[in-house]
Amino acid sequence: MVSVMAQADVARQTTAITYPLDENVIVRFRGTTRFPRMKGEAKIKRTGRSGTQIDLSVSKMPRPFELGAGYATYVLWAVSPDGQMDNLGEIKRRGFFEFDSRISVTTRLQTFALLVTAEPHFLVRRPSQAIMLENLSPYAPSGRSLATSRGISYFGNSSDYFRDARTPEIAEVDYSKTPSAVLQAMQAVALARFAGAERDAEEELTQAESLLAEAQKAWRDGRDESVVDMMARQAIGLAVSAESIAMVRAEAREQRNERNRADAEARTAEERFTGALQQVTDLQAELSRETRARELSERDVLNLSNQLREVRAENLNLAADNARLKTEIDSLKSRIETLEKERLAQEEARRTQEATQRRTTQIPDLIESLKRFGVVTSDRGNIQVNIPDSYWAGPRASGFATGNLARVDSLAQLLATAPDFRIEIYAHSDDDGTSEELKAFSQARADAIASRFIGASIPATRITARGIGPDSPVAQNSSEAGKARNRRVLVLLVPLQQ
Repeated sequence: MVSVMAQADVARQTTAITYPLDENVIVRFRGTTRFPRMKGEAKIKRTGRSGTQIDLSVSKMPRPFELGAGYATYVLWAVSPDGQMDNLGEIKRRGFFEFDSRISVTTRLQTFALLVTAEPHFLVRRPSQAIMLENLSPYAPSGRSLATSRGISYFGNSSDYFRDARTPEIAEVDYSKTPSAVLQAMQAVALARFAGAERDAEEELTQAESLLAEAQKAWRDGRDESVVDMMARQAIGLAVSAESIAMVRAEAREQRNERNRADAEARTAEERFTGALQQVTDLQAELSRETRARELSERDVLNLSNQLREVRAENLNLAADNARLKTEIDSLKSRIETLEKERLAQEEARRTQEATQRRTTQIPDLIESLKRFGVVTSDRGNIQVNIPDSYWAGPRASGFATGNLARVDSLAQLLATAPDFRIEIYAHSDDDGTSEELKAFSQARADAIASRFIGASIPATRITARGIGPDSPVAQNSSEAGKARNRRVLVLLVPLQQ
């Protein structure tokens, strides 16, 4: 068995399996408590001393960024009982929502457990703590008994990257459109910066950032997906190199600083010792010249020797004091870091509580104010305003009727005073026309309202606008009144915490 951590503080157990030569083995996987709906199955065969072939199928995999803005892909790992962690390859995303995927890889290991983790990019060297799948006990179709063994305790990558307040956020990226490799390159560059590459690997970081910019431009320009993927992966490789170089150079710099400090202390002690030896030499010269004052000189030499012993003892005490002070400094630094984390947590909790209280106080007045723009409903903190078809200049118009533009601007100004909500605009239509025409028509209405909201200084990042077309009618399209009801626009206010 291999002990692992699926999340930060939840211990898990998974099986390390010994694969016999030329035996087909079936291994099933289960999702961890965070995503139990995920499943997987692998067909594994050890074909020789140099490799074990793994064919893994995975189903119901969620979007990696559901775990947090730091995750952009999935990686398959082999974990040996002696602690070796092998990155076997990336399980590429092939859809925006839940998706199924396959991966075929080879490992030189014979006894190992298999894990699937969410990662910032595919070239990571250690698994994260976000373990998504773990293998169960195996079976051989031939009925052969298979050996399992106990392995190491594994706690995942404990880097501060996903907890540090300076960690870059890419949550505003449109994941439904941005290629996975580009998202991974963004995270690889961010990790390199977090490791100090701007100082210790500037050239490598600049090259990685340049390649990332080229990949993003190629994607925006609509170039072939394979070209964008290649450029982004090259950027990932350079960013990982910059991160490694920065870490090595930072460690080397710290070692040099430590040696310099030790050398300075040694030079100080040596100078004192040399000074004492010089005093001894001077005294011996004086003794040779002053034979008649030998007794006095001998007493001086004895006193000087005692002073030398005291100096050496003092040096030992200073060394002990330095070690004690270093321990105290390290303890104080740790305490300061702990207090700063507690302060940040308290500040975040305070801001969340203030936003919740402000929103709770604001909702009744906001609902009452919204009623003059259309029918208002609320559910679980969400507020919905139904803007009727009468706002528009005609049944197929995406421009506002005379006098209603001012009403839309008044609605925008009201929503600008409610910054604790994100705004979702859903435009619907009747069924007169093709699906493509009606979706384009409803999207134009949604965009028209979104444009007025943005013009009232509401940040575009708070607004989404979608044209639904005729897919969700609320009345029969057999009458003009029913069609008018179906040509509605819903403005949904959702608390930012949801």
